[in-house]
Amino acid sequence: MAVQSEAALENALIHALEQMSYEYVKIEEESNLRDNFKCQLEKHNRKQLAEIGREHFTESEFEKILLHLEGGSRFEKSKKLRDLYPLETENGERVWVEFLNKKQWCQNEFQVSNQITIEGRKKCRYDVTILVNGLPLVQIELKKRGVELRQAYDQVQRYHKTSFHGLFDYIQVFVISNGVNTRYFANNPNQGYKFTFNWIRITTPSTTSVCLQQCSLINVPLVR
Repeated sequence: MAVQSEAALENALIHALEQMSYEYVKIEEESNLRDNFKCQLEKHNRKQLAEIGREHFTESEFEKILLHLEGGSRFEKSKKLRDLYPLETENGERVWVEFLNKKQWCQNEFQVSNQITIEGRKKCRYDVTILVNGLPLVQIELKKRGVELRQAYDQVQRYHKTSFHGLFDYIQVFVISNGVNTRYFANNPNQGYKFTFNWIRITTPSTTSVCLQQCSLINVPLVR
């Protein structure tokens, strides 16, 4: 029996997520990630923008948002996701920008992408990324069947040292899998492999379960 390759596992995962109403989006590099974030953030805040007769943020307004998201510890970044940001528009009006809908998780926009290339100290390409309202919040590292999960964990740690920056600093949860075993852990490079936990599978094929599976990816304790 042939061993399932990493590419086959990746494709199967993306297909499964699409079946759960995740939108597949092609993101090749950091500029694509930025553009997609702007588009999704505008979509998520369409009611707020409509109140001032707008559909889009201007480039200077979006730069203010990106500047707001820069800096801070992982805990502070996580807090920014929960809080509203008071954006002063170019014409002097105020828009309360929401990054995540905390009360109705299924009102968020869920996307999946793969093979995103980010260049830091080294150029790295990540397996599967789950985005919520355009922000990469869950990173999934895959290995083919038979490969120890520790190898996927160690690869994530190398990403921390060589390439994670910008919007990828907002990753909340890492998932590692070899198609047989799956574990997850918080975005805290100071914790070891013993702080990874078994993933619980939801098998009920219903709309409610889809929503619950989506919520389970982001409704987790904040990274400290």
